[in-house]
Amino acid sequence: MAISTNVGRFILASVLASVAGFAFAAVDARPAAAQAATCESACGEPTPTPAPSYSLSSTYSPSPTPSPSPYPSSSPSPYPSSSPSSTPPPPTGADSSGNSIGGLANQRFNQMVTNRVLGTVLLGVNEQVNCSDCISAFGSAGSFSAGIHGRKQLTNNLSLLAGIAYTQYSEGGYNITSAPIGAFALRYDFTDWGSSRPFFDIGTILTPWEKARYTRSYDTSLGPVSVTSSTNAANYAVYGRAGWMSRVSPRDEVAASIEVWQLWQRVSGYSDSAVAFNPFDASIADGTDRTSLVKIGGQWTHLFGSNIETNINGGWVQSFASRSGIVATVTGDGMVVPTMGNQGWFEYGGRLGFRVQKGWILDLFANGTLGPQPVGNTIHGGIGLRINY
Repeated sequence: MAISTNVGRFILASVLASVAGFAFAAVDARPAAAQAATCESACGEPTPTPAPSYSLSSTYSPSPTPSPSPYPSSSPSPYPSSSPSSTPPPPTGADSSGNSIGGLANQRFNQMVTNRVLGTVLLGVNEQVNCSDCISAFGSAGSFSAGIHGRKQLTNNLSLLAGIAYTQYSEGGYNITSAPIGAFALRYDFTDWGSSRPFFDIGTILTPWEKARYTRSYDTSLGPVSVTSSTNAANYAVYGRAGWMSRVSPRDEVAASIEVWQLWQRVSGYSDSAVAFNPFDASIADGTDRTSLVKIGGQWTHLFGSNIETNINGGWVQSFASRSGIVATVTGDGMVVPTMGNQGWFEYGGRLGFRVQKGWILDLFANGTLGPQPVGNTIHGGIGLRINY
């Protein structure tokens, strides 16, 4: 009995021990299952609670922004693009610049004509064909001119006409700021033929040095351009004149004549002066302009009373064999050589003289041209004091 009781106690103790061990095992398994359930929840739907800023997933997660490439990017450059749409087109106007050289040729032709008109005043263009020896000091406006001229009878038939003056004039884009002019001629008058007779002149006009400014203007797509440049020039002319004069009364002398002239004008080379905008600049080489002229004209001198003298004169002038000496090199056009056509115009003159006392005459005079460009309509007037002796 005692053994059976001990065996029963042993079996009971073993069963209790087994139950206790199973209970401890169950307690240990519940936290593991809870941990597994928590992991399964974290790996499923994301938690709504923001992750701490110091979590590993926030610190070391890959950035969605691509890392910079060490090679050049094809993204737009911050610097101006060289595409044609953003570059302004170059200005146009080379043709207009080349055509402006023709304008220079017209200015230089006008210069030759004006120089000749001023020079004829020194040769007594406003005076009668035959008169006593005289000398005149004068000044004029329109074109500024001041000088002296006169005539001296060398024989009964031969007279010397001469004069010198300083002039300044401008017309149609050019400006002559300094020009001394000298002129002289010989006149042969057949006085032994009576009151109606022929006469002949031969002479020259010399302007050996002039300070000149020429203006060249042209248009571009960006606006007009005007360039004024300075250089030196010289004018020379020779002429011959054949006419017939008649003393129709003691107070009246009339004359008709034909003149042939040859003119030369030498202009030193120059380049456009510096201006802010001149994309089609020009360089002008040394050159000589020339033209030949024929003039058919007449004059009338009349004495009113004993104190007032008048003279009117005029004639038609035709140029021929004209040639411009301009050879220009123009950016965008290359070499440009303008042509100069023949011109026709009318020249006029007149004088009103007051005999203030015997041998002393105060003169008012004017000379000019009427015609199309490049000669145009001009007038040069002045006052003089003439002394007959």
